[in-house]
Amino acid sequence: GEWFRVGGKHVDRFEAEYARLTGSPHCLATANGTSALILSLQALGVGAGDEVIVPPYTFVATVNAVLLLHALPVFVDTDPDTFQIDARKVEAAITENTRAVVPVHLGGSAADLYTILEVANRRGIPVVEDACQAHLSEWKGRKLGTYGRTGCFSFQASKNLNSGEGGAILTADPALLDALYERHNNSRGRGQRGADFSYRGPGVNLRMTEFQGALLLAQMARLEAQAKRRDENAAYLTALLNEVGGFTPAKTHRHCTRNAYHIFMSRYDGSQFAGLPRAGFLKAMRAEGIPMSPGYSPLNREPFLEATFASRGFQRVFPPAQLDRWRERNRCPVNDKLCGEAVWMGQTTLLGQREDMEQIAAAVRKVKTHAARIAAATSD
Repeated sequence: GEWFRVGGKHVDRFEAEYARLTGSPHCLATANGTSALILSLQALGVGAGDEVIVPPYTFVATVNAVLLLHALPVFVDTDPDTFQIDARKVEAAITENTRAVVPVHLGGSAADLYTILEVANRRGIPVVEDACQAHLSEWKGRKLGTYGRTGCFSFQASKNLNSGEGGAILTADPALLDALYERHNNSRGRGQRGADFSYRGPGVNLRMTEFQGALLLAQMARLEAQAKRRDENAAYLTALLNEVGGFTPAKTHRHCTRNAYHIFMSRYDGSQFAGLPRAGFLKAMRAEGIPMSPGYSPLNREPFLEATFASRGFQRVFPPAQLDRWRERNRCPVNDKLCGEAVWMGQTTLLGQREDMEQIAAAVRKVKTHAARIAAATSD
């Protein structure tokens, strides 16, 4: 009869185990990674009229969490070498309305936390780490998600650690943990059950289920072994692709001591493939049995943003002049270019054998050798 976390045991056990695994004092399990972001921002006081700094190269959940609080996402351009937010440009994006910075540790690699934390701490702005793709990733030997006021994780089905859906928040602040717990439990505190219908403030039901908690406890048993396999295969594949040329794997920041490789990200240079467009390259690679995709599109240019800003709620909160300035501030030309070059492989590809990495590199070399013929056939 223990169907949900209040009165159950699996979610409580998972929180304790994930906190231990990451070295965090506290962990709160949530319904998904998106809810972890929403709860974090809300508990830190982000609300209508505020601004939150985000990268343009990320999954839409990072931005949706900001928009759902009627705050304004402010995009900072991408570092093309690492695919991460360009930390050197964060401070210039801060205004008197900035209430949080949300670096995304994209693909399991690390954003430049040294620069981001220095700027944010000096300016008194909390950092919420979006580590949804970064299970077991590290910065200077310490787990990602433990540097900001909160660190947010996702256990959605594509993730390195998954339960179909699910999420978690790490924090070192016990008072913040209590606030997060109450908000995710319809404003009811720990131990509050049954006929005790007193409430602490606004809240919502974003609890993890006992089923998810049980699944995660089982999945965690193989997480480290799988992470080591990805580490080894990613290093080998990177070396092989560097030999081929024209296909440049993303660099890892020198202080990122472990990359989770949720995504193996690379940049494709069509000029070294006889002018073969990226779409043609990807089609040829898929014909060779290699699952590759083009990755994200420029999030800051998505039409739904303008539709959101035109809604009644946003029109009431933000004056037209502020939204006009937003459009000027949120140009991200480096990211636009990157979105036209990126090539991805998912984390399951890196769970193969060493021979599989050799086959991937061989397929890239084969397509490169025949690129002119492929381009001609495509143009026909």
